[in-house]
Amino acid sequence: MLQFSVDDAKCTRCGQCVFDCPSRIIEQTGAAVPFIRPENEERCIQCQHCLAVCPPAAVSIFGRDPARSRPLTAGSFPDLEQMITLVRGRRSVRRYRDENVDPALLEQLLAALANAPSGVNRRALTFSVIADKAVMQQFRLRALNGLAAAEKAGRVPAQFAYLLQAVPAWFEQGVDLIFRGAPHLLVVSAAPEAVCPAEDVSLALACFDLLAQSAGLGAVWCGMAKMTLELLPDLKASMELQPGHYYYAMLFGLPSFRYARTVQRDTAARVHRVTA
Repeated sequence: MLQFSVDDAKCTRCGQCVFDCPSRIIEQTGAAVPFIRPENEERCIQCQHCLAVCPPAAVSIFGRDPARSRPLTAGSFPDLEQMITLVRGRRSVRRYRDENVDPALLEQLLAALANAPSGVNRRALTFSVIADKAVMQQFRLRALNGLAAAEKAGRVPAQFAYLLQAVPAWFEQGVDLIFRGAPHLLVVSAAPEAVCPAEDVSLALACFDLLAQSAGLGAVWCGMAKMTLELLPDLKASMELQPGHYYYAMLFGLPSFRYARTVQRDTAARVHRVTA
């Protein structure tokens, strides 16, 4: 049941919820309030556009009270210059302070991340998080000892061979080539039934990257962590990554330094302008 309802006293009959519904299942007849026929409910993609677009907050769906949503006004979003600076200035951070991110801040970021876009609004994502640096240290040691054991047993495929540089770097030099000394790890995974799992995972991590930077944290996309998880099934299972799920990893934490300026690569991408 969608629990779609419209407050008759608040509704202005503007039709915005009807016009904006991606599934085109909201109807309006004459001076009546908008409604959804029971036989059309299964076509709803649960986007909540109807709740969000209604100017007087008259629409409720899934039992959500529109008054509990954050109002969006002209000053609600960062302006263009701030966003340009954020996109130009975000860096992949590989040096972290040895301390935990505030748990309340992390919960705030993950709650916001649940709003990241996904194909057909399927939202078939799981966020696996190492939220404590002590747990991360145990995970790091399991990974490096596991790599050492895999090398000794000859179980390292050629495409993963360069990961083995991390073993002596850690045990002989104390250098963490894979996890960069980060106190936290986020792995986003998408279930097989997702329409576009790779894109969903990438979108979620891109959103987390920008959220983290805005919160004063640093983050880095970590392909080496994914390769390590693929090579060590027990480690992968500890993150509750299910067979057949697409996933990717991101390290994050409080950076031990700050970048002083943006870089200069506005022309780094080829731009093709279609004229006809």
